[in-house]
Amino acid sequence: MIRINCFIAVKEDKKALVLEAAKRLTAASLKQDGCVAYDIFESATRPEVLMICETWRDKEALDAHSNSQVFHDEVSIMQNNAELKLEHFDMTKRL
Repeated sequence: MIRINCFIAVKEDKKALVLEAAKRLTAASLKQDGCVAYDIFESATRPEVLMICETWRDKEALDAHSNSQVFHDEVSIMQNNAELKLEHFDMTKRL
């Protein structure tokens, strides 16, 4: 399995826009083949920080997700209105 943590630093005036894009991305991603888990979290201590936590069955499923139109549309909105930082964990290499 592959885990991605996407940290999103967003200014208050853009937060609603970015959060809505993240919610649309989450809803679509949960329907994609190979999606094990996908959720959005808001920091309890830093109101300007959101996190998308996603888990994929394998690299092929993640690649299909990353190449999907909804991914490009919603991530583009997030990138244009916030700062994104990714953490990538490949659990298959730990077995």
